[in-house]
Amino acid sequence: MPDAARKLFVLDTNVLMHDPTSLFRFEEHDLFIPMMTLEELDANKKGLTEVARNARQASRMLDDIVSRAGIHADMRGGIALHEASNGQATGTLFFQTDAITRPLPAALPTAKGDNHILAVLMHLAEAHADVPVILVSKDINMRIKARALGLAAQDYFNDKTLEDSDLLYAGAEQLPSDFWQSHGRDMRSWKEDGQTHYLVRGERVAGWLPNEFLFLDDEAAPLTARVCGLEEGAAHIRTITDYAHPRNQVWGITARNREQNCALNLLMDPEIDFVTLLGQAGTGKTLLTLAAGLAQVLDTRRYAEIIITRVTVSVGEDIGFLPGTEEEKMAPWMGALEDTLDVLHGAGAGGAGGDWGRAATRDLVGSKIRIKSLNFMRGRTFLNKFLIIDEAQNLTPKQMKTLITRAGPGTKVVCLGNLAQIDTPYLTEGSSGLSYVVDRFKDWPHAGHITLQRGERSRLADYASGVL
Repeated sequence: MPDAARKLFVLDTNVLMHDPTSLFRFEEHDLFIPMMTLEELDANKKGLTEVARNARQASRMLDDIVSRAGIHADMRGGIALHEASNGQATGTLFFQTDAITRPLPAALPTAKGDNHILAVLMHLAEAHADVPVILVSKDINMRIKARALGLAAQDYFNDKTLEDSDLLYAGAEQLPSDFWQSHGRDMRSWKEDGQTHYLVRGERVAGWLPNEFLFLDDEAAPLTARVCGLEEGAAHIRTITDYAHPRNQVWGITARNREQNCALNLLMDPEIDFVTLLGQAGTGKTLLTLAAGLAQVLDTRRYAEIIITRVTVSVGEDIGFLPGTEEEKMAPWMGALEDTLDVLHGAGAGGAGGDWGRAATRDLVGSKIRIKSLNFMRGRTFLNKFLIIDEAQNLTPKQMKTLITRAGPGTKVVCLGNLAQIDTPYLTEGSSGLSYVVDRFKDWPHAGHITLQRGERSRLADYASGVL
């Protein structure tokens, strides 16, 4: 019997296939697994897709929980989750041990698996009237049907990094107009390597994060700085390199706005191993990243080559199987790369040599860029590479972890994405792997993030991003 002081959550199959660890994410509350959920897990376990892998992992976790309880465990009385979850969950896991023949409304066909689960939910709600019985499902229509039958249902929220994407760390903070007056008394400043450094104390310092950018729009003393170090009650900040000036151009590219300037400071800093760039279409994420990569591969020789990968999720109908090698199969997904390289070829060649110079630059650049598929990333290690993960908003947190952990010594990883263009089913702005890494890496001193605000592609693209 479920504990009356706890809620009883009935798990739909898609929750386990979305996040197998969801079994341990309900803290002190109890869980119920209908027999149809186990049947659907079994039906979806074959294959090499992410869904099939998750189904197999969920089945293994359920088997581990049952095995820990022993062959003489009372399945009817439930199995405690405390030991199997290492203390993360203190509730009890119940399995459907009896046939439930609760009649459904005539409009719901009994042959459908979802309706079997709804019948179990109706039975539990009646049998345990003193306990809140709630269906947890990623299927919107399933939740609507449950509510239409007077049953409680909700989405699975535990995989979400944030409830509202507006709360996501932006990587920059606007300082108040009285910043110099309120903090100047306890501030120490000095010059080093052509940049001004400040040691700042005060209440505002407590909310700053490593490599966060600070802006002050003051006509008398404007400031654009980056947090370099934090200690108790104090922060070390320094002014940034001005990549908007032609003398600091990166592979022929200069920053067109403040956020682009910040992005180039992160991309060109060898002490920053992980960079995330968010922004709408046309804000310059790919252009800035490729320019920084080419400059550090071909000019300074800091990295051996550029590796680009992205998830292959179609916006419309799939065009079918593609011929050729791995790179040839990935070519249709890399249209943005080709468009960006068309801009950079002319900029990098500087116009020297005319058509011959541009052709030579194109061949040189092509020899230093490798396009890889996500499907073959597991087990690899990249040494001294500039790794670009494009369209990262379509990755799950698990896929993102798989990719980032490929980085070996001397490798820099850059994640690009637009949270408003998620094409992967069941992923939202709050549960995307890109939101996940932005939130998890914001406290690490070797990671940086900036959200690009202004579109620079064209006035048409900028206007369309705002009104469509």
